[in-house]
Amino acid sequence: MTRDIRQLDLNLLKALDALLTERHVTRAAARLNLTQPAVSGMLARLRDAFDDSLFLRSQRGIVPTPRALQLAEPLRRMLAEAEALLTPPAFDPASARLTLSLAATDYALQVVVVPFLERLRQQAPGIRVAVLTEGSATLGHFEQGDLDLALMAPPSVPPGLHERPLFDETYVVAMREGHPDAGEGALSLDRFCALDHALVSLAGGGFRGVTDAALAAIGRERQVMLSVTSFLVLAQVLHGSDLIAVVPRRLVQGVAGLTMREPPLAIPGFSKVMVWHERTQRDPAHRWLRDLLAG
Repeated sequence: MTRDIRQLDLNLLKALDALLTERHVTRAAARLNLTQPAVSGMLARLRDAFDDSLFLRSQRGIVPTPRALQLAEPLRRMLAEAEALLTPPAFDPASARLTLSLAATDYALQVVVVPFLERLRQQAPGIRVAVLTEGSATLGHFEQGDLDLALMAPPSVPPGLHERPLFDETYVVAMREGHPDAGEGALSLDRFCALDHALVSLAGGGFRGVTDAALAAIGRERQVMLSVTSFLVLAQVLHGSDLIAVVPRRLVQGVAGLTMREPPLAIPGFSKVMVWHERTQRDPAHRWLRDLLAG
């Protein structure tokens, strides 16, 4: 007679394994942390499912039938495989082989990703990193598996994603070493507005930014003579000219050939967060990578 597998569940199979191991209903019940009547009821269901007595009473407990003995080895393999399915795989950074896709601006690439790559090469040399533009950080790219992480400003994070704060950033005035205004003392607002400025317009072609909004609020304006789309290009421009630029502090901190001055007015800073999808939320490898990047 064909038996219906829907009569069985994992708890019944675990009960059968305990009975085969203990050869005693009471000891099997203790092993399973169940009552003896509960295990006796499970045995009745097992007998019905396999159309066999499975166990016979003896003076010392119960004795398995030939059918029960035939089931013992495949049952243990099945339970071990089920246990493996429920146990997260161990993650070993040193031997890991995978690709991490990460979206970032060139600012975040320089400030966050470059130090992250240095640590990654030391601890997990087999992990590759594909850096994509920040425009790739859409919910669809996350859902389709085309993107694993994104470094973003909180206002631009798509809804439904996980976030982890990285840092808060402030702005400084950057210029080349040896610039006529690179000396000591505060940079006056009048001088700041009189100097020629460069700025980064990520969309391209823009000549206004957060600094201009702050100046407009106090009735002032500056002279923006150059607009570029890359922070990395901007650093080269500053090295080779007398232009100045209001830039994130972390971008120029410690950069040879450039010096920083504090702005002569309050300019709102920004925050950076790390963003990921529920798809990778519990994955051991991605959890390790997120911790390493945040470190």
